[in-house]
Amino acid sequence: MKLEFASKSTNESFARVVVAAFAAQLDPTLEELSDIKTAVSEAVTNAIIHGYEYGEGIITVECSIYESIIEIEISDSGKGIGDLKEAMEPFFTSKPNLERSGMGFTVMETFMDSLEVESMEGKGTVIKMSKRIRELSDKER
Repeated sequence: MKLEFASKSTNESFARVVVAAFAAQLDPTLEELSDIKTAVSEAVTNAIIHGYEYGEGIITVECSIYESIIEIEISDSGKGIGDLKEAMEPFFTSKPNLERSGMGFTVMETFMDSLEVESMEGKGTVIKMSKRIRELSDKER
């Protein structure tokens, strides 16, 4: 699945719902679905606020399913991240005036099974994350 949309804050919830609908084919629990939606929200919000802080651009979301694993890639062609290691530290924020908590990457890492971030200044950022959906027995359904 591939989705492209303008980097407007109103599209954050749209992206979250589309990814959740795609993930639904794995029959996730409400908690797993909530984790995925939260991680997608954080990644898209980061692209909007940080990647395209000086204007609009395009955010791309690609999802794949392999067996019981959903892989999600969220990318932008924005300004990129200068010091990725520093940006991934809990509570680090480059926007304290916007009351940002600096927990976006930490939230993504907590709610997903894997998180990879690639970024180049002036070229943009790619966030890759995955989550294994636990198969429920008939008794748990």
